[in-house]
Amino acid sequence: MSEHQHEEWKASWRDEYLKWVCGFANAEGGVLVIGRDDAGVVIGLPDARRLLEELPNKVRDLLGIMVDVNLHSEAGLDYLDIAVPAYPNPISYRGEYYYRSGSTNQTLRGTALDRFLLRKQGRHWDGVPVPGVAITDLSATALARFRRSAGKSKRLSQELLREDDALLVDKLHLVDSVYLRRAAVLLFHPDPERYVTGAYLKIGRFSGEGDLRYQDEVHGDLFEQVDRAMDLLLTKYLEARIAYAGVQRTETYPVPEEALREALLNAVAHKDYASGVPVQISVYDDRIVFWNSGELQDGWTIATLRGRHASQPPNPDIANAFFRAGMIESWGLGIEKMRRACLAQGSPEPMLREEVRGLWVEFDFGSTQRQEKTPGKTPGKTPGKTPDLVLATLADHPTMTLAEVAVHIGKSVSAVERAASRLIKAQRLQRVGRTKGSRWRVLK
Repeated sequence: MSEHQHEEWKASWRDEYLKWVCGFANAEGGVLVIGRDDAGVVIGLPDARRLLEELPNKVRDLLGIMVDVNLHSEAGLDYLDIAVPAYPNPISYRGEYYYRSGSTNQTLRGTALDRFLLRKQGRHWDGVPVPGVAITDLSATALARFRRSAGKSKRLSQELLREDDALLVDKLHLVDSVYLRRAAVLLFHPDPERYVTGAYLKIGRFSGEGDLRYQDEVHGDLFEQVDRAMDLLLTKYLEARIAYAGVQRTETYPVPEEALREALLNAVAHKDYASGVPVQISVYDDRIVFWNSGELQDGWTIATLRGRHASQPPNPDIANAFFRAGMIESWGLGIEKMRRACLAQGSPEPMLREEVRGLWVEFDFGSTQRQEKTPGKTPGKTPGKTPDLVLATLADHPTMTLAEVAVHIGKSVSAVERAASRLIKAQRLQRVGRTKGSRWRVLK
C-alpha cells in the first residue's frame, strides 16, 4: 500500500488538511483517509464519530463543495475516509487554489494558476482574446504564405482562401467576439513579442565541452520562425554528408529533414508561451537537442506524444492552423513520424525527456563522433566556471529549472546538467521536494 494520485493518509485531523480536499476537488477527485499513518497502518481516531458529523459541514462552509465522510473500523480501531469528487469549477480554500498531482498537493500560482483557471472554464491559453490588435495589424506576407500553404495542402477550400483576411481568420476560429485571439497574434503578427514575451527561437552551436561557439535568434510570426530556423539548421548548423552516384550528387544530413521539421513544429506547438522563455535548439558535434518550456497535461505521458492515444494539444488554435497549412498531419503523430524518418535513414530514434516545466527531443548522430575524445582530457570533466555559475544562479533563483539556468548563464542544457550532477554528488547542491513545486538548495 502507498499513497498515490487519488489517496492521501493522515494520522489525525487538522483543519489545514482542507487544502488536500481542495486539491482533490480541483484534480481528478480522491480519498483523504484520517487515522492511518504514513506506513498505511490504521492507528485509530479517538474523535472519529464527532468528526463524522462536523467535517461535511466544515467542508461545505469553507470550500463550498459536498463530500462523503465514511466511518470504518479495523481491528477495533476507528478511522474515516473523506471521498472527494472532481469538480468542474475551480475550488479555493481561503483564497488559494490547490491541486493534487501524483502524491503531492500543490499551491497553484502564476502561469500554472492561469492555465488551471482557463482549463476549468473550458478555454486554453492561445484562445484568450487580445484587445488592441486589429486585422489590419497582421502581416500581409504571413497571411499570403498561409494561403499558399493551405492551397497546396487542400485542407481549406479555394473559395475560403479567396476571401478577405477578416473572414479567413474568423473561419480559422482565431476571433473571440470582436477581438483576435492570442494564436492569431503569434501566427500572423509581424512582431508577436510585443504581446507575448519570449515568442521566438534560439539556436546555439556548442563545443564538445559544452561552451557556446555561436548562436542565432529567430523572430517574427510562427510560420516565419519555422521556415527560417529550418534554413539555418540545414545551411549553418548541420553538416551534410556528400556522396555521388555516377554524376548525381546527394547530400544526407545526420538527422532527416522531415524529422528535424517535426521536432521544430512540436516544440513550437507544445510550448508554454506564458513562460516567457524561447524555444531553444542546441547543436553539438554528435547530437541536436530541441527544448521548449511546458508541462505535459494531467495524465499525459511521453507515450501520449508518441501517438498511442491522441489528445487535445496544449495550443489547439495554433495546431489547427499548422494542420490547415499542411505543416503537420494530425495531433499526436509527430513523434512517430520522426521515429520512422530516422529509422528509414538508419539513424537512431529520437529520445524524449520530460522535466519540470520542460520537454526535450534529442537526436543522436551516432557513436562514431562520441568515441573521438581529446587525448589527456579527464572524461566528463566540467569546465571550471560552469559549477560556480550554476551555484550562484540557483542561490538567487532556487525554483529555476536547469534549462532556465542554462539560458541565464549562456551554457548548454547538457553542460549545466553535468555540472549539477557533480555538485549534487559533491554535496554542494540539493534538490528539495518532489517533482512539481520542488526547489534547489545550495549547500556549504
